[in-house]
Amino acid sequence: MTKRQTFSRIISLVPSQTELLVDLGLQSSMVGVTKFCVHPENLRMEIPVVGGTKQVNFKKIKALNPDIILCNKEENTLDMVQQLQDIAKVEIRDVNTFDDALTLIKFYGDLFNVKYLSQAIIDKIEADRYTFRKRFINVSRVKVAYFIWQQPYMVAANNTFINARIEEVGFSNVFKSKNRYPEIDLVDQDLHKTEIILLSSEPFPFKTEHVKQFKALFPDKQVIIADGEMFSWYGSRLQGAFKYFESLHETLNSV
Repeated sequence: MTKRQTFSRIISLVPSQTELLVDLGLQSSMVGVTKFCVHPENLRMEIPVVGGTKQVNFKKIKALNPDIILCNKEENTLDMVQQLQDIAKVEIRDVNTFDDALTLIKFYGDLFNVKYLSQAIIDKIEADRYTFRKRFINVSRVKVAYFIWQQPYMVAANNTFINARIEEVGFSNVFKSKNRYPEIDLVDQDLHKTEIILLSSEPFPFKTEHVKQFKALFPDKQVIIADGEMFSWYGSRLQGAFKYFESLHETLNSV
């Protein structure tokens, strides 16, 4: 029988996967994170920061002597991954759907021998999903546009986890006929079909002043700041996501 490989020195270069590792009880095995790994709040004071999700300090990573480096196809660049493979084992995940997210949690449970904890997280997420669906199954699908960036303006479209979340929680993405994260202008015909404009809190930090700007341009539409973590973070963050979407529906229905 092949001996199971153990990993005692983990570097995570994906914020949502970092949070999942902590919730799986693996913080003591983590030796490197990114500057965007903001959950839990004190993590970056306790674990060395090795850079961002697109650029890292390879010398610093090598000096940390990791057993495994955790990456994501969307968050991290191909060039970065190729260079990291010369340092340690690199595990790359690709999460574009709700099922992909649950598969990731299960995979980490198996990989790091914490199956009981990973299954508990999955069970909680699936229970919340069931409760949400039962309550909102008959909600009419409101058309939304989800902005992730400005200058240029960019929206979330098909083949993204954000789009999967939009559709999963009872909305309809007016840009789902496009792919990934297209650049658009504010006279785009699809944009004018929307009923609600969602301005994400990340990666571009849309603020109240941006809401006012959009409302001036689109006075007939609701414009709100969307919690980017709830729409785009997978892993254990999904445990609280459905409660957020319940509140979001209630807020929109009250306006």
